Amino acid sequence: MRHTHLLIIDPQNDFCDLAPTADTAPALPVVGADADMRRLARFIRRHASQLSDITITLDSHHRLDIAHPTFWQQGEGSAVTPFTTITAADVRAGLFQPRQPAHLARSLAYLDELEARGRYTLMVWPVHCEIGTWGHNVHAEVHAAYNAWEDLSGASVTKLGKGSNPWTEHYSAVMAEVPDTLDGATQLNRPLMDAMDQADVLLIAGEASSHCVRATTEHILAHLARHKPQRIVLLTDCMSPVGGFQLQHEAFLQDMQRQGLELANSQDLRL
Repeated sequence: MRHTHLLIIDPQNDFCDLAPTADTAPALPVVGADADMRRLARFIRRHASQLSDITITLDSHHRLDIAHPTFWQQGEGSAVTPFTTITAADVRAGLFQPRQPAHLARSLAYLDELEARGRYTLMVWPVHCEIGTWGHNVHAEVHAAYNAWEDLSGASVTKLGKGSNPWTEHYSAVMAEVPDTLDGATQLNRPLMDAMDQADVLLIAGEASSHCVRATTEHILAHLARHKPQRIVLLTDCMSPVGGFQLQHEAFLQDMQRQGLELANSQDLRL
């Protein structure tokens, strides 16, 4: 039997476009994510006997984080709104500054290194996936589906937190955008890479395709020891981009297909 590993990126309530209630509302809803997760849950149930392993990553933030509005203020002291981009030049020009003056030097060092790496500009996101909240929890149907797989297989889903270091963005489950030399959790996740290397088929789904799915997949491809991209399958109907980032989503899928990954619909894929 082939070793088939399903990697689910951040299938959390805060990323799903679920209807708000009196007590709950997603902080960073991705249009289409609820339907993505329902399709993914059906896929897990349909193929439960063929899945050897399931790994789930969990975006796991503190309220105070360098990519949250709680960290920054504008130069004159007013609040910074979500979806604001901040560069090192902006900070040096006095347009933005950390709310705590003691954080200035470290913030600038981070922004300089982030921009030097050329992958992302700092984006201020709404406070999301705060540890211990409803928004941090896994989408209910995905949770129920993987519980059923655990009961059937006698194995446990592996759950990987990422993003708890407030000094670096951590889109990818493989490593943070700027690894902290004092924090091993931000550095290359070798156990994850070893698990990915063992798979004959690696299925990838989750949210959002423009950011965390993209960053994780790119890093997996870059760090696989057994480099066989054709064994990686992106379940394209089980992922969606953050609003306004459709072009990044399309570029990601096109680039991965050029590099040999398979793009598949969860309803049509045969394992």
